Amino acid sequence: MVDGSIDGFWAVVPAGGAGTRLWPLSRSSSPKFLHDLTGQGRTLLEQTYDRLTPLVDDRFVVVTGRNHEQAVRAQLTALGPDGVIAEPSPRDSMAAIGLAAAVLERREAERGEDLVMGSFAADHVIPDPAGFRRTVQEAVVAAREGWLVTIGIEPTFPSSAFGYVRQGAPLHGHERACVVEAFVEKPSVSVAEEYVASGSYRWNAGMFVCRPTVLLELLAAENPDFTAALREIAAAPERLDELWPSLPKIAIDHAVAEPAAAAGRVATVPGSFGWDDIGDFDSLAALLGDPEKCNVLGDPGLVLSQESTGLVVPASGRVVAVIGLDDVVVVDTPDGLLVTTRERAQDVKAVVAELKDQGRADLT
Repeated sequence: MVDGSIDGFWAVVPAGGAGTRLWPLSRSSSPKFLHDLTGQGRTLLEQTYDRLTPLVDDRFVVVTGRNHEQAVRAQLTALGPDGVIAEPSPRDSMAAIGLAAAVLERREAERGEDLVMGSFAADHVIPDPAGFRRTVQEAVVAAREGWLVTIGIEPTFPSSAFGYVRQGAPLHGHERACVVEAFVEKPSVSVAEEYVASGSYRWNAGMFVCRPTVLLELLAAENPDFTAALREIAAAPERLDELWPSLPKIAIDHAVAEPAAAAGRVATVPGSFGWDDIGDFDSLAALLGDPEKCNVLGDPGLVLSQESTGLVVPASGRVVAVIGLDDVVVVDTPDGLLVTTRERAQDVKAVVAELKDQGRADLT
């Protein structure tokens, strides 16, 4: 396959969520996709755009909240007026991706185009973009045949933090694709070990490729009113504020992928290009590198480390000194300081919940 633009292929990028396990760096007002978390000088959103544009040229749509629209446009200046769909309020991934599908379905009908869309989150890190693009090209070929295609990530360890895809029989006429037997929720570590050992499971990264109409019809099989409302909004954008609050809050996995897999409508293409969703500071520390030292995200001149390992994010301009601590996480911002360990990184979400209970929306 040629690493180049795919005719009629659109990238849909849902950019939502607050990344609460990355507090105080990531907030509802400035979520993780707007940050450079890899030290490469590009935010996660910009890296997503860089990764996808060789496949789609300018056929790129970001679906984000209204309070993030200006920041998205400021980072992705090449987007046209229709390059951002701004949600009035968060309704989870099905509403966001479904609305983009309805808009593209109308475009397809009006212009007589043959479209395929791929949905890719704005906050993932993929170290092998060329390998990613080759995998997406395989997924598009299967999607043109009417399949809902997900890219299943080759697991590198038995993670209990990710959902899984169970692969079934090979997909006829395709070299690597398989039919999906089921989507599996996040398992225990012991069950994840069994999954990885079997060789039949892949991580579910939430990447879906399909024809817009296929996605909407699969949704309609479970919830016809949901699909009807999305098509109404696409036909009459001025009704967005009126109809949006009535849409169910549900993830695309539960609304479409799981029932479609049960009906034999989902295929998977294996992805071996490396992948991380930076779900917490433990995964960020691992991504940044050296387990034998204190890794720094930001200005290394602001961190003094002696006989310590872990991660320090000096985001306030102050000097941070860490002495004799292993696997520590220190995140210093102007209005919030986090000190924890890599082992307890998942618990940061509870701090955000407590701040919300205290009415401290200014900090969340």
